[in-house]
Amino acid sequence: MDVSEQLAELRKRIAKVENRPLQQARFVEGPVERRADAQFVQDLVSGEVVKTPRGEHFETEKLWERHRRHGCVDVSDLAELPEDLLDSLSAGAIQRSHPFRWAFLDTETTGLAGGAGTCAFLIGVGSVEPGGFRLRQFFMRDYGEEASVLWRLADHLRQFDVLITYNGKTFDQPLLESRFTMARSRHPFDRLEHLDLLFGARRIWRLRLESCRLMDLENQILGVERQGDLPGELIPYCYFDYLRTKRAFRLIPIFHHNAIDILSLACLTAIVPFAFRRPDEAAVRHGADLIGLARWLLQGDRHEEAVSLLRRAIDLGLPDNLLFRTLWDVATLERRLGREDAALAVIADLSQSRNPYRVRALEQLAKHYEHRERNFSMALEMTRAARALEDTDALRRRDDRLSARLDRPRNRRLSLSAPPPQA
Repeated sequence: MDVSEQLAELRKRIAKVENRPLQQARFVEGPVERRADAQFVQDLVSGEVVKTPRGEHFETEKLWERHRRHGCVDVSDLAELPEDLLDSLSAGAIQRSHPFRWAFLDTETTGLAGGAGTCAFLIGVGSVEPGGFRLRQFFMRDYGEEASVLWRLADHLRQFDVLITYNGKTFDQPLLESRFTMARSRHPFDRLEHLDLLFGARRIWRLRLESCRLMDLENQILGVERQGDLPGELIPYCYFDYLRTKRAFRLIPIFHHNAIDILSLACLTAIVPFAFRRPDEAAVRHGADLIGLARWLLQGDRHEEAVSLLRRAIDLGLPDNLLFRTLWDVATLERRLGREDAALAVIADLSQSRNPYRVRALEQLAKHYEHRERNFSMALEMTRAARALEDTDALRRRDDRLSARLDRPRNRRLSLSAPPPQA
């Protein structure tokens, strides 16, 4: 097989892997001029070219009406969310704010790693309104339109008080702030309270779900399964291809991907903050999710509420790797709350079966019998049971101390006052 035949075979394999027609899988040498089949984005996507003091760019808008549904959430529910919904999850930073004042933001960028060379070529902002959920997308058709996009974004965000994102505190907002700086413009984020929903979502679901990516929660929590969606890691390459070829039809999946991301973000906002607003009334059906909420409560020293959630989690059922840790946490919290009997009952359960906390449970029982009940025989029995599983210096010292105590006369005072033997 000569070189030309090898290249032909390689092209066939590339075309098959990329699942595209063979005639598109060809090499192009040198710069590509605008093709005859090039199309403007405004010819394919409903929208308009917007002129600003900083230039022009393309914008499109979409409305999901009130009667629409996205998975398990009705779009109409978004307008009826309580104004204090974000208070607990934001640690009091957003005490009251009407849903109409929330901006749901997500970006599509030229790179996923960030850095000075990365820019947001598509910025989507969703908002709740009486008629449903509205999305406005700001798109730069070339790098020269970035300043215009940023100017318009800042102007659009003036009507909102709260910014809601998913991983936006780590990625989207810092990226946009740097782009505003490079464009010699002032960014609009100082006046907006920012709620990053990722942190709350991870707190609830990371013990049960393998991934807390937005798309995974969309599927596992909202019950939405995307059809024919463009993977996020391919989006930069599709945009670069558009810049090179000016074939705007490659942009349509990107606009759709961004739109569904923002709609899912809004619908998850109707679920996640409720769990933190009233954890004891959280509509949670999995024990692992309740554990996540309980651990969040512990950060605020809300021990009574936390132990209640942990007991509910046990009742709902847990895998062994979570069950034994949760039982130990319940015992620890009950002891802190001064309920020694409740703590002792849980520790006794842990001491009965093979688990990672069995040695510690036996040691706690030994301490209880020695210091509270003064039952040194039972204390020694618990200590030796623990040593049989894991022989440590602390357990050996406890064993020696208890053994020495039991070897002493039971009534030392009587033994000292006994009369001397008769000669």
